[in-house]
Amino acid sequence: MLLLAFDTATPAVTVALHDGSRVIAADSAVDARRHGELLAVAIEQVLRAAAAGRADLTHVAVGTGPGPYTGLRAGLVTAGVLGSALRIPVDGICSLDVIAAEVVTGGDFLVATDARRREVYWARYDCSGTRQEGPFVGSPAGLPAGLPVAGEGAVLYPGAGAGTLAPGYPAAAHLARLAVARAAAGEAPNPPEPLYLRRPDAREPGPPKRVTEPAPARRGRP
Repeated sequence: MLLLAFDTATPAVTVALHDGSRVIAADSAVDARRHGELLAVAIEQVLRAAAAGRADLTHVAVGTGPGPYTGLRAGLVTAGVLGSALRIPVDGICSLDVIAAEVVTGGDFLVATDARRREVYWARYDCSGTRQEGPFVGSPAGLPAGLPVAGEGAVLYPGAGAGTLAPGYPAAAHLARLAVARAAAGEAPNPPEPLYLRRPDAREPGPPKRVTEPAPARRGRP
């Protein structure tokens, strides 16, 4: 197995390569405006570090969000292209689940990431990192009370929740481990479909509207 994992659902662009036993290469950068460019560079870097090429890949795993339209789309389109070109399975995994997989705590907790518009994407997890409800999008003030919060949302809105947990962003290394465990258990890949949760901020322009000129008024006879 040689699994390539990456996530672009947050300002972090994170990539990792897993050989079925361990993560053998990883790279990440934080830039909310250059997801596509940074992702392409990071993929080449981790492949070069492992002395591998794209043709050596056997699986792809990608974070499906929720996240802003533009950044999330960069990762999902790349995953789709790789899966189709190489004819290998693509497993889509919720990016909040990836963050939750790294949390160490003794009870339930929340994961919240930035949804812009002064809102967060969030979900609730038990102590094992299993999602109990969500994902949702809403005001930080509407988060369930009394639970600690992991993710960027906890940093942006420190008053939400009952404390801050690490990490802030999803890590492709944990995404890869989740995907490898799913494959080893014989679970079918999840469709790499985006969790937008609301309409995108940027929309493609529609076809131009036709403007009908009013017919000239007919003059009566003198």
